[in-house]
Amino acid sequence: MSKTVLSFLLMDGPFEQARTTTAFRMIDAALEKGYDVKVFTYEGGVSLAFAHQKPHANSVHGRTFDEENHPLTKDWITALFDKAKNKGCELEWVNCGLCVDERGVNDAVEGCRRGAPKDFWEWSKEANGTLVIGTK
Repeated sequence: MSKTVLSFLLMDGPFEQARTTTAFRMIDAALEKGYDVKVFTYEGGVSLAFAHQKPHANSVHGRTFDEENHPLTKDWITALFDKAKNKGCELEWVNCGLCVDERGVNDAVEGCRRGAPKDFWEWSKEANGTLVIGTK
């Protein structure tokens, strides 16, 4: 029996839209079921895995660094890689190289690699399901 493979294309940058959080939840759910997952990021989505994201305090709301407990998408991605490993499934995360260069976010968390739209095209042909979460 072949394994279920889902492919995703994410285009929104971190902290901008609920679509990104929803995508992370869907990816997490797929890994929880033992599916292999392939994620291609394009445009602002390449910043999701940027390794130099930093948490911060929130002076507007009067919260300290510790009180704010600011979530970072790079940490969520690392957790997804850990989950895939623990569940015995594959998570492949590819950032569009042109988009990375345009935004200067070359340093991604471990497990991510540079690629091209062709990667997503190939995945889509072979996946059991493909979801493109575009920008507005």
